[in-house]
Amino acid sequence: MSDEKPELVGPDLCQGVPASSLTDGQPLLGHAQGEPVIVVRRGDEFFAVGAVCTHYSGPLAEGIVVGDTVRCPWHHAAFCLRTGEAVRAPALDPVPCRRVELRDGLVIVGEKIEPVATSPAPAPSAAGLPEAIVIIGGGAAGNAAAEMLRREQFDGTITMLSADDSLPCDRPNLSKNYLAGSAPEEWISLRSAEFYHDRRIDLKLNARVVAIDTAKRELRLEDGSHHRWDALLLATGAEPVKLDVPGAGLPHVHVLRTWADSRALVAGATKAKKAVIVGASFIGLEVASSLRARDIDVQVIGRETVLMERVLGAEVGSYLRQMHEEHGVRFHLGATVASIDERAVTLANGEVLEADLVVVGIGVRPALALAEQAGLAIDRGVSVDRYLATNVAGIYAAGDIARWPDRLSGAPIRVEHWVVAERQGQVAARNMLGRQEPFDMVPFFWTEQYDFGLAYVGHAEGFDRVDIEGSLAARDCKLSYSRGGKKLAVAVVHRDREGLRCELEFEREFERAPAADA
Repeated sequence: MSDEKPELVGPDLCQGVPASSLTDGQPLLGHAQGEPVIVVRRGDEFFAVGAVCTHYSGPLAEGIVVGDTVRCPWHHAAFCLRTGEAVRAPALDPVPCRRVELRDGLVIVGEKIEPVATSPAPAPSAAGLPEAIVIIGGGAAGNAAAEMLRREQFDGTITMLSADDSLPCDRPNLSKNYLAGSAPEEWISLRSAEFYHDRRIDLKLNARVVAIDTAKRELRLEDGSHHRWDALLLATGAEPVKLDVPGAGLPHVHVLRTWADSRALVAGATKAKKAVIVGASFIGLEVASSLRARDIDVQVIGRETVLMERVLGAEVGSYLRQMHEEHGVRFHLGATVASIDERAVTLANGEVLEADLVVVGIGVRPALALAEQAGLAIDRGVSVDRYLATNVAGIYAAGDIARWPDRLSGAPIRVEHWVVAERQGQVAARNMLGRQEPFDMVPFFWTEQYDFGLAYVGHAEGFDRVDIEGSLAARDCKLSYSRGGKKLAVAVVHRDREGLRCELEFEREFERAPAADA
């Protein structure tokens, strides 16, 4: 995401390093032919791959090695040490992989190895696999699924129907750097139009599906056109909850979900002086941080009395409030909006807040209309099994709409996180090709507000205990969330490597837990 060349540190690996100096599973950072590279020892084998994560340029040398993969400490992408392939989202592109030679006790890194394509998928007609796959949704799950199908050498047709008017984009950035003005436009699209064309992914924008005929395996669009499918992925995502008060539809009142929403909000922010944010959610607080970076006066309205208490606990909520107040944000908690006009927001208690920009972030709801019309099983989301398959043969669901059986808690869960959606899209793609791969990954998300960063692994829908190790005030801590004595989630503040270790600990619990189907 940055055009800056990374600084070269450590030894010149082309000159070699003593094999005896490499600890099994501990990356060594160096450089080769002018590029940062890590060398990793695994038993008697040695590997060399690029040291910079292809997602947000995270330092892989500071990550952890699991099996024959290395995981990025920032957002938990993973890369195969043998090939450089990105095997876990949010990274979608590989890191360079290099030849390694052991000579006279030295590990010597050589030239880059050309990526090796995965084995071709069986011919659809011969294996009873789909010839035509349709993906409804152009967000994280839909895009990741389309890419994975081609990476798996699927040679049939792929049609991705997106209701958005823009290419699939890096949605987490919309409320962060892009809104703050520090991320350029060219960073935001996940891929170019040429990328989809070259891979024969038929991406259709402004394409709204209105009906699914499961018997004929056909769907109909708003414009009257039809598409046949052998396998179908529903990745319709979520829709912002609308604020139902007078004035909510005024031009200076915004929601933030799509790239078009963000562009409109950025345009409004360039001339705004006073902003009111309705909703003290993660999105609301990230927007507050970004607008303060533009020196806009910001006030936040929230129904709750303690920020983020239900998700992160009272202590974190109090800290976040103090941090935002130190940056000039004013809060109106335990409050609701009565009306909005061109110059102000009026609260239910009669207080009037001046505003020439209003952002509404009061949550989202899964977009379930199509799933309901198609007769899919619904339980506050689309019910899927371990393989992300619905109750209708040939139809899968992924992303914000999917409720799947969580092995850690033993209950079905639905999670609205970017990384989860991407990973589910990838798993669903492989399962549409007959892989029968269970989705057992640990949920992960992150938030950035000012210079504060928090990463969260696991999922705790209700917790009765929060244990803090370290100092929240010093921005150096781990928070563990438990219910009934069982740890369900962990949040880390500026302890990236520890967040990876916690993720791995949960994965090992998954391995011990019995499998459960929806």
